[in-house]
Order: sequence, then structure tokens, then C-alpha cells
Amino acid sequence: MSIVIWILTFLLVITSLFLVLIVLAQKAKSDGGMGAAIGGGVAEAAFGAETNTVLSKSTIYASIAFFVLSLVLYLARLDQSHHTAAGAALPTIPVSTAPVLPPAGATPAPSVAIPATPVAPAAAPSTATPAPAANTTPAPAPAAKP
Repeated sequence: MSIVIWILTFLLVITSLFLVLIVLAQKAKSDGGMGAAIGGGVAEAAFGAETNTVLSKSTIYASIAFFVLSLVLYLARLDQSHHTAAGAALPTIPVSTAPVLPPAGATPAPSVAIPATPVAPAAAPSTATPAPAANTTPAPAPAAKP
């Protein structure tokens, strides 16, 4: 099917170039413009007195061929995309088991688990320890070694 699509695409390009040349070779109704400058005289010499009839019919046939080829190519590409989409599955992405490292310079998040429900504070012990007296002397400094 792929070869047929390429051949039809080539024919479409040739048909479109032929259509452009035919339109440029025609004389305008006012006997001026691009048709007279590019190929008006050559077309009359090649086709004789019936130049307008031949070029008009050629334009009609080339435009019909252009539209038919365009439609056939569209349908062929549409059919080709449906067949390839149905037959091929999406690719799978391999998952690595290596740990993910944070970027350089980033501070790591704390590894403390946060409970989902709030926890009540622990009850204070019933036996209170006395506070130290305010007039306490500081501990002696350690002795220097000789």
C-alpha cells in the first residue's frame, strides 16, 4: 500500500505542475497579462487556431485529476493510519529501581513521618522535681594540664 501512495503522490505533483503551466500558458480575456508574456504565442503556434479550446479542456481535465488524486491520497493515508494505529500498541517505558537523588545544592526533606491524625500531647508526670535554687555556685572549671 505504501508504494501505491508514493506513486499517487508523484502523480499529484506532476499534475499540479502541469496545471500551473497550462494556466500560465492561457491568454487572458483582455489579451494581456502573464499568458501573453510567458507562453501565449507558443501555445498558438503549437495548437493552432483552437488554442483556447485545447487549453481550456486541458485545464478542466487536469483540475479534475488533481482533485480526484487528492481525495484518493487522503483516503489512502487515513486508511493507512487506522491500520497502523490498531496494530501497534503504545510503547512501554522501563522503570528503574534506582533511588532518585535530589539536585545538587538542594536541602533534603526531613524523613520524619507526619501522622494523618493529630496526636494528643503526653501527660505530665505526677511527681514534680524541685527547681534548682537561684543561689547556686557554678561548677569549677577543669584544671589545666601542665
